Amino acid sequence: MSTHVDPIPHEARPYQGRRAGLITRTVAAAIDLGLVIIAMGVGYLGICAFLFLLNPRNFTFPTPSLSLVSAIGYAAFVLYLAVNWMGTGRTYGNHIMGLRVVRGDGGRVHPLAAFARAVLYAILPIGLFWVLVSGQNRSLQDLLVRTSVIYDWDMRPLPPSSGRTQT
Repeated sequence: MSTHVDPIPHEARPYQGRRAGLITRTVAAAIDLGLVIIAMGVGYLGICAFLFLLNPRNFTFPTPSLSLVSAIGYAAFVLYLAVNWMGTGRTYGNHIMGLRVVRGDGGRVHPLAAFARAVLYAILPIGLFWVLVSGQNRSLQDLLVRTSVIYDWDMRPLPPSSGRTQT
């Protein structure tokens, strides 16, 4: 008798390796955005604590401009996405939803492609809705950077990025 436990849920096996749809991808994106917002809040509280320790008598909560908060949030979101996609191919939201970003041939996304995809993803999140009209369930970002988002519950690492052209 084997004690091996398959990490892929029985119900999910038919979807393994298929391109993900809009709902799963949107839920994963919402989770990722929520994590970045929480991280920014924690960062703000850390800055407040530091300023309080420097001068507790005259401490006031800093009020950064909306443009500064937006710029930092955008940069944090892009960095979060790019680092995760170039590493494991999945963000925390992708992990929860059983998704992975891969090249056209199924391999790991090249670092430049991961960064470009993250920039496009953050600038044009509505590009995700292209999944609804794409016959291949690919967003505008996927088409431009030649990536796909697939269902992948397997925890094994992807092969390293190669110099081959993506399809």
